[in-house]
Order: sequence, then C-alpha cells, then structure tokens
Amino acid sequence: MPASSARLRQTTESGAPASMPAKSSRKRKAKRAPRQRPAPRSTLRRRLLVAAGLLLMVLGGYVAYLDYLVQDKFAGRRWALPAHVYARPLELYPGLALSAERFESELRRLGYRAVYAAAEPGTFARRGRGFDLVTREFTFGDGHEPSRRLSVEFSAGSVERVAIRGESGQAGPVRLDPMFIGGIYPGHQEDRILVRLDDVPATLVDALIVTEDRTFYTHSGLDLRAIGRALWANLQAGQVVQGGSTITQQLVKSFFLSNERTLWRKANEALMALLLEFHYDKPEILGAYLNEVYLGQDGARAIHGVGLASQFYFDRSISELSLPQTALLVALVRGPSYYDPRRQPQRARARRDLVLDVMVEQGVLDADQARRARQAPLGVGTQAPSGATSYPAFLDLVRRQLREDYRAEDLSSQGLRIMTTLEPHAQAHTERVVATRVAQLERSRGLTAGTLESAAVVLRLPQGEVIALVGGRRPRYAGFNRALDAQRPIGSLIKPVVYLAALEADPSRSLLAPISDEPLSVPVQGEQDWSPRNYDDISHGVVPLYAALANSYNQATVRLGLEIGVDRVATTVQRLGLNRGLNRYPSLLLGAVMMSPVEVAQVYSTLASEGFRSRPRAIGDVLDVQHRPLKRYPLEVEQVVNPDTVRVLNSALEAVLEVGTARSVRAHLPDGLRAAGKTGTTNDLRDSWFAGFSAEHLVVVWVGADDNSSVGLTGSSGALPMWADIMNGLNTATLATVDSDSLEHLWVDPDTQLLADERCNGAVRLAFLKGTAPERYAPCAGGGVREAIDKTMDWFRGLFK
Repeated sequence: MPASSARLRQTTESGAPASMPAKSSRKRKAKRAPRQRPAPRSTLRRRLLVAAGLLLMVLGGYVAYLDYLVQDKFAGRRWALPAHVYARPLELYPGLALSAERFESELRRLGYRAVYAAAEPGTFARRGRGFDLVTREFTFGDGHEPSRRLSVEFSAGSVERVAIRGESGQAGPVRLDPMFIGGIYPGHQEDRILVRLDDVPATLVDALIVTEDRTFYTHSGLDLRAIGRALWANLQAGQVVQGGSTITQQLVKSFFLSNERTLWRKANEALMALLLEFHYDKPEILGAYLNEVYLGQDGARAIHGVGLASQFYFDRSISELSLPQTALLVALVRGPSYYDPRRQPQRARARRDLVLDVMVEQGVLDADQARRARQAPLGVGTQAPSGATSYPAFLDLVRRQLREDYRAEDLSSQGLRIMTTLEPHAQAHTERVVATRVAQLERSRGLTAGTLESAAVVLRLPQGEVIALVGGRRPRYAGFNRALDAQRPIGSLIKPVVYLAALEADPSRSLLAPISDEPLSVPVQGEQDWSPRNYDDISHGVVPLYAALANSYNQATVRLGLEIGVDRVATTVQRLGLNRGLNRYPSLLLGAVMMSPVEVAQVYSTLASEGFRSRPRAIGDVLDVQHRPLKRYPLEVEQVVNPDTVRVLNSALEAVLEVGTARSVRAHLPDGLRAAGKTGTTNDLRDSWFAGFSAEHLVVVWVGADDNSSVGLTGSSGALPMWADIMNGLNTATLATVDSDSLEHLWVDPDTQLLADERCNGAVRLAFLKGTAPERYAPCAGGGVREAIDKTMDWFRGLFK
C-alpha cells in the first residue's frame, strides 16, 4: 500500500493525522463545551409575567369560587331550621268549663309571669276570681292572633267574662299562644328561632355594635386598625389574647368555615368577609349574624341566634327583653360556656355590667339607665326550657303521622311549624295518674318496684283527636313507646265486636235475646278440642245478650261468635279500624289478637262515635317558615256501621259500668256521669285493659309487665281505677239518650226481661230498634195493672172499629 494511502486511511479512521500522537488526540476529546450565554432580560421578564398571570388566574378562580359559595348559601335558604311542634292553644270564651286555679296553672305552664300589674306580653295579675293578662301574639294556620290586654272573670268553675281592657262588652273567643312541646332537629342539632332585625330591641343592637365591632357601619368587612391592635397585643402577650374580627368576619366564620385556627382559614375568612360586604348591605348582614351567633348549649342541642337564646335564658320572646337582659345576651357572645349565667352567675354579671359600661362610654346609654340595669338581677330562669321534648311518646306519634306526607330531611330543615292536638292539662293529668296508680298497684299487690308498666291514650270525641298519650310509667323519658308499639293480647276487649257483628247479622235480635252460657267444646283441626271456660269457672245457663256482655261471659260469647262466624267478627274488627290482617281462629272470639293501645283506641272510637270511623290524629295544621299554611289535617269520617245498631250495643256497654264487670267504678265517677266501656283480662292475668268513653272523651288504659309475666290483675282491678282517675280530671260530658223514629231506650227488669221503670230493683236501660222491645211490663212496674188497662183500652177501641 502506498504511504500516502495509508496516511489517508489513518487520518480518516482516527479523526487526526497519523503523525499526531494519540495522547494529543485524547486531550482534545477532554476539552469542556463552551459556557452558554445568559438568557436575555426580556425572556426572564416574560416568564415572570406568565407565572404571575397564571397565579392571578388561579387566585381569581378561587375568589370566584368563594364568591359563588357566599352568594349561593347567603342568598338561598341559609339555615337548616328544625320543625317546632306546639300543643293545642287554650281558647277563652264565656261559658268555657275552666276553673280559675286551672287557668292559672295553664298560664304558668305557658311561661306567663305573675306580676303586680300586667303590662307586657306574657304577664298576668290575679285578683280573686279574675285575671288581667297580656297575651303574646302568634300566627296560627287560620290567621294571626295579636297580643291583647285581657280581663277574664270566673264563676262556678267556668269562664264568666272575657273582655279587652279599656273596651266595653265581651271579647270574642281569644286564643292564647300555644305551648312549645318539642322540635324535630337536623343531624347537627342546631336550633334557632329566626327573628327580623326590626323585632330585636335597639339596645341589644347598640350593645352588640359597641362591644364587638364599633366600625361595623363604616368598614368593608375588615377593620385593619383592629387587626393591627390585636396583632400587637398578641405579640406582646406571646399568645392570642385579643381578636380583631369584625361582625362580618364572625358571621363568615360561623356560617361558612370551620373553627380550625390556621392562616389558610383566616385568609378565607378575610376574603369571604369582603365578598359578603360587596354583595349585601349592613342590615342584612347584621340580621343574619343575630340569627346565627352561638349563645349556649342544651345537651346535644346548640342554641343559635338571639331569638332562641331569649327563650332559653329568659323564657320570653326577644321583643320582651329588658335592658339588663339584652346586655347579658351580648355578654354571652364572647363565651357562652365561660359566662353561662346559670353555672357562672358572677362571671355573667361582671361581663354584663362591663357591656353596660361600654354602652355608657360610647354614648348609647346614659349613666342613670346603666346604674339601674346593673342593680337588676340576671333574670335567668332557674331551669332552661329544654329542646328535648317533655312529651316523647306524643311527639313520636306526631313524627309518624308527618312522615306520611313529608320527607325526614324536610321535617328537620325547613323550619315547619306543627300545630298538634295535645292538650297540656289532659297530658299532665294523665301522666300523674299513670305514675301514681302504677306505684300503688305494685305496693298493694306486693310486686317488686318497677315490675308494672302502663300506657294510656286519650281521645277527644267525635273528632278522634289525641289529646294525651302516655307510653310508660316514666312518661318524660324517651324509649319504648308502649302506647304505639306494645302489641299485647286484648282479651275481653274484643267481645263488643262479637256482639255488634251479631246485632248486624240479625237486625231483629235485641239485647234481650237468649244465649246459652253452658260449657262447650270447639273442634280444632289437628289439635285437642278447645273448651273455653268463664273467668270464675261458673256457668250461668241461658242469659240475655246484654248480661253476657256486661258480665263478660266467655262461653256465651264463643257460642254467639260461632253462630255468626269467626270471619264475620274478624271483618267487623277491620271495619272498625284495625288496618291489618287477623288469624281467623275461634280463639279470636276471646281476644287472642295482638293490638297496641292506640289500635284499641281506633276500634273503640268508632263505637264511641256511633259507627263513624275516623283515624286518631295528632296534627291539626302544618305551617311553613313564613307561617303560611302548607297542609291541614281535617277530620276524615267514614260511616262503617249503622248508627242505631251501635247505639244498641253501646247501651249494653253502659250496663258494663252499671251492673257488669266495671260496676265498682261507679263510686269513683262524678255523680250523674254516664259512660260506657269494657274490661279486658288475658290468660294468667298477664294484661289488664279498660277502654271506655263518655260523650266527649275516649280513654284506653293498659297495665302489665314488659316481660309478659303474670301481674295478677284483671281489667277491673288494674286498668279500671286508672281509667276512672283519668276520666275524672277531664271535665267531660255525660252520654246522652238519643231516641229516633227507629230507636228507643227503655228500662228493663233483669229478672223477667220485661219492661220496667227506674224504680225497679236492678233495672237496666237498654236501646232497642223499633219492634224488638218487649211489649209487657214486669210486676215491679205495675205490670198487672198496666196489662188490665191495656186490655180495657183494646176492648174500647174494638167497639169503635
């Protein structure tokens, strides 16, 4: 190979001339790349501008998001408002059966204060048999009831005169504001009563502004000077000792944010306060704050807003507060727990007086007013009105009926006002009777304390309104509601249905129709024959229907039920109001059916209303948050039995109290009060029942043990005395004797089953469909003489035919 060619190849392959040393080649390879020149200033500026722009876009988007949150919640429904539930209002009018003592107890139950001279809403002054009072305003479903200055006079246990003070003549019917009986709360358990800014005393607003945010009307959401002062004070103290939040910031913190103490939350608070001030005016922000501010705790229920706090601490509406009371509410803003006036009265008084001093210093109060206010007591009720209802069993019934028309979240967030049928006096009276009688029965029977339980349902007739409901011996404790949920065999309470079905099956049958009360055996497929016996194991031969029912004869009742058919009896029970199926066995005829007290009340209310069925109801009206009617719960009535047939049956149920198993109760009822009802006793004396009614009230009582053990009580020895005590306190009306073209009431001699008069020994008054009554008179009613007179008259009539 030529030398020139070899050198060319070496040069080409090595990248260097062949004569160049290899070391030199390596050194050349190791040289660093030249340093890059710095980017021009214009490029750096451009990058910074892009970054700033992106940051501004993100910040602007976040501010827009916060702005959306502020407007969406603040402009819409701002609070999840619980439903407030009220009792039936007391309506005053001349002639109302109401004593002066009971009226005073009603006023005190409503939180009215006894004073020397009644001048403010919620106060009364008693003067002998008369009262001066100033009612509170209230909006009902059918209109607004204004505050009135009333004079009420009583005489002989009734209202004699109702007048508006300063005016002549009688006032029309006047309703008092109803008693608050409980709430249906949202999950977070916040409660509040919304108030308008115009309803809040000016002294409260002034006190709030001068103590919490003196520049409220001039700042735009933030008070930079206050923030600076707070920052300097905190730095000097080495800890947080002072805040610089405005009222707007406090509202934002409570309304939108959590309580965490971070710079991020504080920044959000400041931004949202500026946005809130941008969109809404001062009065709207102040009004929202007054309804939102946290002012105390009632167990799990949080007290928010001055409206509810006024009721919670002073048991009066916000418009009724005095100067020292408004100052105390403002004092609580700084720390409701620390300054709790019930637990820490000295701290509360000191803080209240400081608020009054600041008001003087800022010129919104003169020194003399402040001095008198400082001398006033705190004025706080010794016991807070609890949001937890004192009537859990009744409120349970209200909730169940409401759920048929409203969603659960609507009930706990829409601020509904629920007007119910509860009558506070009847409820309190029924509770006392149940608690007292249960304890007495335990002592008299030698039972261990706590063994017995009881339930009671009281309806006002004919509307079927539940005016009292007791679910257990401790009625103020929520728990198992025996009035609604205790399914127990009803025993002899079923018997009136058997006799009603028999009267319907054969309209010519009267209560004097004979029935055998001898032993019998009923074949039961695949089992031993059923042989029912009477409670006392004594048979009574042939007896009239009314006597078999009044004395609760089992054998006669089973014979009658088998004669007309168990299916007919079961169908009659359902027509009267039991809305579920029944096992149609012969034992049904003696009450082998499980029912709750309220279901028994449904069935017996149809009998008490002479065949007109209406569902027991606990609700009158439902109003929205603006107190406008949403739904009324009117009386819905359906005739399911011929009224005359029911009147015939009911006359036999009157005989139960006159000559039958409940005759012992006559001595415990008011003179002249006629009532009807039926005792109920189950096997082994496990359950004691009584269901009975007057013209105005139906009362159902059950007594037994939760573990279904024997309690040794019959219907007459257990539930009956309790029923009588309840009925005695209701001021009820007696049953009336109603005759018609097709029905008549007649006295009957129990020995001969002939017509009698009231003078006959043991005479019973029964109802008869025309054409079914006896035509002859018993000897005790001058039967022989009457018969001779009748024959003579028939002879004379024959002469002139």
